[in-house]
Amino acid sequence: MSRSLSVLISLGVAVALLGLGAYWFTAPSAEADLRTSVSVAEAMGSDTTGYRRATEVRPFTFPSDHGPHPGYKTEWWYVTGNLSGPQAEPYGYELTIFRLALTPPDAAPDSAAFSDWRTNQLYMGHFAVTDGASETFHAFERFERGGAGLAGAQADPFRVWLDDWSMTGLDGTAFPMQLRAQEQGVGVDLTLRPTKPRVLQGDQGLSQKGPGDGNASYYYSYTRLDTEGALVLDGDTLSVTGQSWMDREWSTSALGPEQEGWDWFSLQLDDGRDLMYYQLRRTDGTPSPFSEGVIVGPEGETRKLERSDVQIEVLDRWTTP
Repeated sequence: MSRSLSVLISLGVAVALLGLGAYWFTAPSAEADLRTSVSVAEAMGSDTTGYRRATEVRPFTFPSDHGPHPGYKTEWWYVTGNLSGPQAEPYGYELTIFRLALTPPDAAPDSAAFSDWRTNQLYMGHFAVTDGASETFHAFERFERGGAGLAGAQADPFRVWLDDWSMTGLDGTAFPMQLRAQEQGVGVDLTLRPTKPRVLQGDQGLSQKGPGDGNASYYYSYTRLDTEGALVLDGDTLSVTGQSWMDREWSTSALGPEQEGWDWFSLQLDDGRDLMYYQLRRTDGTPSPFSEGVIVGPEGETRKLERSDVQIEVLDRWTTP
């Protein structure tokens, strides 16, 4: 691994070019020490009886794989991006929608036989905007049941939504994709178009996160998405352009009992390369050997990163007030 790439990765820890860690799975409560907080592996795994699991390489089929996979317990549509305003002001954003099954598909009652409100699907959303010029950060989250049209996901035509937060394919398929979210005077209305082919992470899309059969996910990414549209801050609307990154992942039990979470990085480098790396953390604080990533070249060519290829150095720490 080149020294220059090592430096870039180290810098990525300090200045997030395009990296918003999956804090849903990792953040402990303010009152609890990290070592005594709820186990991430337990939260993601719990009872897996009746759910499908990611155990082997499978063919991906589109557009259906852009949509939901209700046989699996957990799933997300995860979009982050770097934007520039009219005067080159720097902004960042995240819009992510998670799906969580409450019961296995075979155990779920026929919702239509009872009520539109009855469902075995829970949706959660994260929406955030960073104003680089003013050094302010706006973050919001929502929870909703997947019934009565309040939240849901579909492949054809493509749409994922949680109330009025949404990802919608403008031509029926996933791209070009429109992202919309609005909350307390902060909002985005963006159109995304891929400039590189999608990347199947891990082994042809099977991303092994821990030891044991089924401690894995199905995972693909779009690492460069031309982005344009509008950003709203304090009620003012700005025209913005930039680049986004989309991750798609679904699983039932991703982590082993000796693992407690992960740090995820996605970097878009000035030379046209993109880098994804996740460092899985074991309960003793050491990196898991299942940590890995990928470098995506300017034309979409890929090279896998092993745990031994990457060294992450913590340069500073921040504690939530």
